[in-house]
Amino acid sequence: MRRLWRSVLFLGRDSRLRAWLKPWTDSLNTFSKGHQSLSVVLGMAVVTTVLPFIILFPPFAGFATQGDWVQGFASAGIFVLLALGLNVVVGLAGLLDLGYAAFFAIGAYSYAYGASPFAGTHFPFWPLLLVGAMVAALFGILLGAPTLRLRGDYLAIVTLGFGEIVPVVFRNADTYTNGTNGISGMYRPALPVTGTFLGLNPVPYYITVAVLVALAMVFLYRIQDSRLGRAWMAVREDELAAASMGINTVTTKLLAFAIGASTAGLAGVFYASKVTIISPDSFGFTVSFTILAMVVLGGMGNVWGVAAGAFVVYEIQSELLKQMNGFVEHLNLPPINLGVTTIDLAKVDFLQYQFLLYGLALVGMMLLRPEGLFPNRRRRAELHDVDDAEAANQELVEA
Repeated sequence: MRRLWRSVLFLGRDSRLRAWLKPWTDSLNTFSKGHQSLSVVLGMAVVTTVLPFIILFPPFAGFATQGDWVQGFASAGIFVLLALGLNVVVGLAGLLDLGYAAFFAIGAYSYAYGASPFAGTHFPFWPLLLVGAMVAALFGILLGAPTLRLRGDYLAIVTLGFGEIVPVVFRNADTYTNGTNGISGMYRPALPVTGTFLGLNPVPYYITVAVLVALAMVFLYRIQDSRLGRAWMAVREDELAAASMGINTVTTKLLAFAIGASTAGLAGVFYASKVTIISPDSFGFTVSFTILAMVVLGGMGNVWGVAAGAFVVYEIQSELLKQMNGFVEHLNLPPINLGVTTIDLAKVDFLQYQFLLYGLALVGMMLLRPEGLFPNRRRRAELHDVDDAEAANQELVEA
């Protein structure tokens, strides 16, 4: 059944279309390998340009207006940045981090202290991007230094505790964080030519986050192919063997935590500047779980795959499911007669079932693509080798 779905959805490995496209795909792969940074920049430029026009056509036009879609794309870019950072920790280094939202919160509060009436400061947005990333990286080092000798479940529990402690500290330190009320009125970004970004115009935020995502992807691709990136993958596959080959596993994992945390801090600064109000409730465990789901569903270890997976999951969760009622009304479908009863989809309140539908979507994606939507070659080979071995064993049993 899985092979049938794979052939239907992806046209099969031996389809005529795939054979016709093979020379083109081979040329693109050769170009991307030889000009990796340029291919990332060009790819992001094409995606950023095309997305606002795709949603003008059905079925996307039935969900929301173009402005609402672009606003959602800008917000999705924040989670793409978060997923790229967590992919370094989970996908490359193989460290299970369940408290990643804590670094997201640290980056957001760093911007709040640097550009808000609450702190009495008004530093420019662009330097604060680097400040937020460095502060989050510092906390990543402080967390990792005493804990990264732990492995597996023990490390996951420690990171989960850190992720729960940070929002509690922000919630109870009323003098410094305004407690549960959060910090509001933060100053928006500005450019010398265009001036201050307007909250009702999502285009500047959309372009800014696209540039940030492109820069992050170029950096992560470069570091993935470096000596440090190969050390991360060695630690992920077998930490004991990596240590036997002379790799300092503690330092290597510490750098993974620091780089992943810095990307989360970058996303936190942009998030705070976009919404202009933050509170501890925005950085709970649900955020960490959602980002981890994005990494797994996108394809752990693959930078493009994680970015695409984060974008798809965010749009499903935050845009499509929440606008499902309007979309169904726009379709004007007739009632469905099931024999025993009749269901009128126009009268169903899909908002009450959005988490159920979200869960079903995640389960369906994992059943159809257990390696993720866009896995790296090694993970795809590992999973399909297991499937082929199980199929061969089943044939022997039946014989």
